Amino acid sequence: MAHDHDHGHDYDEEMGFRVAALERLLTEKGLVDPAALDELIDTYQHRVGPRNGARVVAKAWTDPDFKAWLLRDATAAIGSFGFAGRQGEHMIALENTASIHNMVVCTLCSCYPWPVLGLPPVWYKSAPYRSRAVSDPRGVLQEFGVRLASDVEVRVWDSTAEVRYLVVPRRPPGTEAWGEEQLANIVTRDAMIGVAEVQLERVT
Repeated sequence: MAHDHDHGHDYDEEMGFRVAALERLLTEKGLVDPAALDELIDTYQHRVGPRNGARVVAKAWTDPDFKAWLLRDATAAIGSFGFAGRQGEHMIALENTASIHNMVVCTLCSCYPWPVLGLPPVWYKSAPYRSRAVSDPRGVLQEFGVRLASDVEVRVWDSTAEVRYLVVPRRPPGTEAWGEEQLANIVTRDAMIGVAEVQLERVT
């Protein structure tokens, strides 16, 4: 399974080549401004992308009342940060625990909560992930480096145009005294999709 840890597989590379070829063609025809496209991608990947979701998760980790609100009405709780709009409607938050691990897929297309996670990664949109996440979720998780005990239940949630999901990953031990900003720095996009666990080594 291709993801952020440089284990790209053939379908990930092929999709990248196709996107690059399409971008080049549109640029040559004058239909796309490369600078504007780069700005748009940077905005969703870094400024209004996963960093938004990380702030929501960090708040949930440190504020029990907010966490309860998030799990009860994710759309409203996320909206309190100002994160809303297209593809951010009808959100549901899923909490990972010691006994339950949630992961998200969109089997029909690539529905994805842009306001809190930014642009969907190529692997999320790929046919292999969309099919295997349902048929072999533990195998997929292992390819991402997540090895769960046999007694942990894996729940796979299928995003649609009507509902999108945000996984609240487990808070790593040893972070009890951390503030929201420090916690947000270790929350990754993949952890909020449910294909990774939060690791302390992300701290720089």
